[in-house]
Amino acid sequence: MKTLTTLTALALLAPSLSAQAHQHGQHASPYADFDGREIKALSAEDVEGLLAGAGMQMALAAELNGYPGPRHVLDMGEMLSLTDAQRTAVQEVFDRMQTEARALGAEIVEAERALDAAFADAAIDPALLDALVGDVARARGALRIAHLKAHLDVYPLLTEEQRAHYRMARGYGTG
Repeated sequence: MKTLTTLTALALLAPSLSAQAHQHGQHASPYADFDGREIKALSAEDVEGLLAGAGMQMALAAELNGYPGPRHVLDMGEMLSLTDAQRTAVQEVFDRMQTEARALGAEIVEAERALDAAFADAAIDPALLDALVGDVARARGALRIAHLKAHLDVYPLLTEEQRAHYRMARGYGTG
């Protein structure tokens, strides 16, 4: 009975406490913990992924529509019964993509750093904003193309049967 009374009291107090918090300007933002980030728009994991050339879901349009990714194909090489020639060709696609993705990831990190610094230094105006966001957008677009192109390049290297096995193993339906 005591627990029920306590819960009832808390339920009755909650609207009052919420109103008091609102009056005192206490509006917790989902971004409250982001202010300690080196680059506000990027988490440490984002930076790490970008610099490592990770896919970061940039090629989902290809992956989920039957165009296998080179990293996953290499990891599943034995299960897919890759020939030596296929493995070599997929590795070349992956290496090319990684080189490009790492360079573009570094560009994105630096472009986001410049955008963040312009706001932090109160040195931003509409023209600079357009330029800095354009830099971020161009690099992100190029990175996404690099990842999608790698999927496109791998597709013809595999047989239809291998692509079906890939889809099933990745959990994308019946293949």
